[in-house]
Amino acid sequence: MTTLRTEGLSYGTDGRHLVDSVDIEARAGETVGLVGPNGSGKTTLLRCVYGTLAPTHGRALLDGEDLHTMGAKERARRLATVPQDGQAVFELSVREVVAMGRSPHKRFWEADTAADAALVRAALGRVGIDALADRPFPSLSGGERQRALVARALVQEPAVVVLDEPTNHLDIRYQLEVLSLVRDLGTTNLLALHDLNLAAYYCDRLYVLDAGRIVAEGTPAEVLTPDLLKRVYGVNAEVSEHPTTGAPTVVYLPASI
Repeated sequence: MTTLRTEGLSYGTDGRHLVDSVDIEARAGETVGLVGPNGSGKTTLLRCVYGTLAPTHGRALLDGEDLHTMGAKERARRLATVPQDGQAVFELSVREVVAMGRSPHKRFWEADTAADAALVRAALGRVGIDALADRPFPSLSGGERQRALVARALVQEPAVVVLDEPTNHLDIRYQLEVLSLVRDLGTTNLLALHDLNLAAYYCDRLYVLDAGRIVAEGTPAEVLTPDLLKRVYGVNAEVSEHPTTGAPTVVYLPASI
């Protein structure tokens, strides 16, 4: 089991910090959520974690080892990513895109094995798109592409999964199924979520970002308070405990109330 941590992580461009001295931790086996308004720095922070961007200051660490000193292949063996929007840039079938998740475990010239093919089939089934395996990836809807990228992460067999808005474009059923799947993987998970009620139910702990800084952290019940929602999101809200799940439930109120 692997712990993911950032220490004083910052990213700046054009003279301003998009992420400013952020310390977060996803402990072994936890599902940790990043929440915050649009433009708060969630995606930039995740890109610094999984290597698309290099922090201008600070570090992202896997079990104490700096992710940015690792080779790309080693990092990919240990950490899988699901980006915010699966761009339809691959002139490949869905099966081939998902099979790309096996690449970190192979030499360049190695062909897929029967075991690899079985992992791909299982992953496609788990995310509910096995019937689409032979479709061209660019022909998929946004939600179908998102599920294919989750399947690709599954076959990667990582210790850590980083997901940026994994429920984008998904119908409610698949939002619940994908987040349940992520929770049940047994991996350490760090994900950015827009929907606070989904974050409250599926995440063990939350970090709230605002203008690139962490302004609150803790369990969903500790973090999701009317005062915080007013201060960070600028909305009036009521927060109660759901009678069935026990998770905090946020109900937004008109500004006039």
